[in-house]
Amino acid sequence: MLVNRMQLWRATNAAAALNAATARLATQHNSPANRRDMHLASHRIWSAQLSRHSMCLVPPQKLVPPALMGSSALRFASTGTGGLPESVSTKELVDLPDIPAAPTPPAFSVEDVSSDVLNAAGEATFASIGLGGWTPVGVVQNCMEFLHCTWELPWWGAIAVGTLVVRTIIFPLVILAQRNSAKMNNNMPQMQLLQLKMTEARQSGNAIESARYAQEMMLFMRDKGVNPLKNMIVPLAQAPLFISFFMGLRQMANTPVDSMRDGGLWWFQDLTLADPFYILPLITSATLYLTIEIGTDSARLSAANMNTMKYVLRALPLVIFPFTMNFPAAILTYWACSNFISLGQVAVLRIPSVREYFKIEKMLTHAPSALPTKKKGFVGGMKESWDNMKITKEIEERQRLDEIRFAKAGKGPLVKTFKYDPTKPKPLPTVEPHMRLKEPPKE
Repeated sequence: MLVNRMQLWRATNAAAALNAATARLATQHNSPANRRDMHLASHRIWSAQLSRHSMCLVPPQKLVPPALMGSSALRFASTGTGGLPESVSTKELVDLPDIPAAPTPPAFSVEDVSSDVLNAAGEATFASIGLGGWTPVGVVQNCMEFLHCTWELPWWGAIAVGTLVVRTIIFPLVILAQRNSAKMNNNMPQMQLLQLKMTEARQSGNAIESARYAQEMMLFMRDKGVNPLKNMIVPLAQAPLFISFFMGLRQMANTPVDSMRDGGLWWFQDLTLADPFYILPLITSATLYLTIEIGTDSARLSAANMNTMKYVLRALPLVIFPFTMNFPAAILTYWACSNFISLGQVAVLRIPSVREYFKIEKMLTHAPSALPTKKKGFVGGMKESWDNMKITKEIEERQRLDEIRFAKAGKGPLVKTFKYDPTKPKPLPTVEPHMRLKEPPKE
């Protein structure tokens, strides 16, 4: 009985404190949102009190504060019209505003899309798919995109036009290499004679004679305006361009650029895949072989500087064919176009009027008997190269041994190569008795 009275007294004090706090909050906050927050706070406090004094004998209706008993103040998530719900501690108040309706999305149009996403042709820009940039590869890709979108060229046409523009830019270097090649061909007998003498002196181990002939060769080439390094200008200029086009087109095919799937020609419509009929790899290898055999952009195979490498260059198309079989059609399109342009340049530069206009000397034909170096076949050339390598290795080994002996002689004791010590007085020669001079007789 005493326990029940203590619980009743605690519940009554809690209800009185709750009523006072509710009245104070109601007088301070009159807005609907604040009143709702006040009711929620009161409900939570009252629910906690009920759960703590669940054994109280006072009816629940007498413990609810007047602010929560009005029908217009709050509505509970229960079906009852009056009083508290069946489980006050687990119910939530639902006196919330209605959920607003979802906004209507704006109408979509191509004009509303930023230019950073779509280009003039209505396709995704290279920047949006991770291509382009200011690297050499990115510049090539940007140029391809410009030709395709601005001039509305198909991808095969953009690749061909881009290749033609680049090869036209480096055409002055081709003219420079052709002039140097013609001068080297016309002065071939004198150059081969000096080179032959220099080789013989080097093989015999006469370093002084070899250096003298090398100096004569340098003065002769300076006097005639010949430089073998000028023939390497075109390959050195084409190498970075070829690598940039190769990597740029491969990235475009692997990304892939969707419009390149139908941007090909004839049997290779899809530029992102390899040629299924292997026609493009065959065309590429055949045109490369013709370019090497008829004449490269820098020199002909019959020239002196190409005589050693001509067999390697002739085998190059056969070596690269297994690799080009799996290249995307876009790369082989560029490669074949570049080879056709090289053949066209060689054919044009063989016209006498064109050579005269560009101040290229006429190529002289030397009789084989007039050349100091006789032509050798493949086997003879390989044998000669092998012999030269062995002789060069022997000379280097001999020089190394001479250096070791010289160093050992300078650090070790003196080697006796004479009958007496030069640091001491030379002994007088001994005279035999029968070889002594007789004294003259005394008068």
